[in-house]
Amino acid sequence: MKFTTLVRVFAFGGVLLPVSVASPERNGAQPNQVDLKAIYGKRVPAPAGELQVFHLGHSLVGRNMPAFLQQLAGGDHDYRSQLGWGATLKSHWDPDVEINGFEFENQHNKYQDVHEAIVSGELDAFVMTEMVEIKDAIRYFDSANYLHEFAAYISRHSPQTRVFLYESWHHVDDERGWFTRLDEDYPEHWLGQILYPALARSEQTARIHVIPVGQVLAAFFRVVEERDGVPGITQPEDIFIRNDDGTLDAIHVNDIGMYLVALVHYAVLYQRSPEGLQHQLARADGTPATAPSAEAAALMQQITWDVVSRDFHTGLIAHGSGD
Repeated sequence: MKFTTLVRVFAFGGVLLPVSVASPERNGAQPNQVDLKAIYGKRVPAPAGELQVFHLGHSLVGRNMPAFLQQLAGGDHDYRSQLGWGATLKSHWDPDVEINGFEFENQHNKYQDVHEAIVSGELDAFVMTEMVEIKDAIRYFDSANYLHEFAAYISRHSPQTRVFLYESWHHVDDERGWFTRLDEDYPEHWLGQILYPALARSEQTARIHVIPVGQVLAAFFRVVEERDGVPGITQPEDIFIRNDDGTLDAIHVNDIGMYLVALVHYAVLYQRSPEGLQHQLARADGTPATAPSAEAAALMQQITWDVVSRDFHTGLIAHGSGD
């Protein structure tokens, strides 16, 4: 079935922001296989207290983002993780598949074996992401199947644990255009070829909510562009790492970029606005992180809430109540 992009436009601060909206009629899962109204027809209640979270993925999770999230949430929020280099969901699931960089990435006191963490029954939230390039992950590593496998395993062993899929981003210098990829990949790949097929495979349909980081990035930088920049940020490249020789690392974000990633996680996991949260944080090793300017941080917080509160896949809005 040919995919067609539909766009909903909403106003933010006097600027019109395009937000891609997917429906089951425009993806790999047929409409009669996934009843979005049944799955996402109710808003998710906000958690009563701080969360115990597990992060599964690779360097676009990293060590610092979960530490930033812990500081944003405060209180008794805690986390564990299992990471790799460019790791696929398949490699985290299948013990016969090597996780590149496993020993290096997990040499810290927040590491826990993913299966051990799930069966412990201690998790409130389980957040996973897929490798970049997402099209290759889908084609060669059966992303939808392993999203389903993890969700089903969690449902059996820890039914109180909420499951989340973290939508990431692609290389900022992608030849098709960074904004184009963010606009198109979310409905076509993250939803249409990973989330919906995973839901369709479940014997007992469970909700998997989305942490739409890529969508927030696109919305934020469209406003930055409209404003001709905010203090410290004028273009997407400003939140990506610069190598020692000054060249751009086109996929890994710096502290300021990770701060925005953490805001989106906070808003979805806690179901509340990040507006007014602190913007000067410490890295996982305790050293001070490079902070965004106060104005940039405030804009990040506002746009994060505006985007996530309009997407029923996050759980902040019921399907059909504004899409």
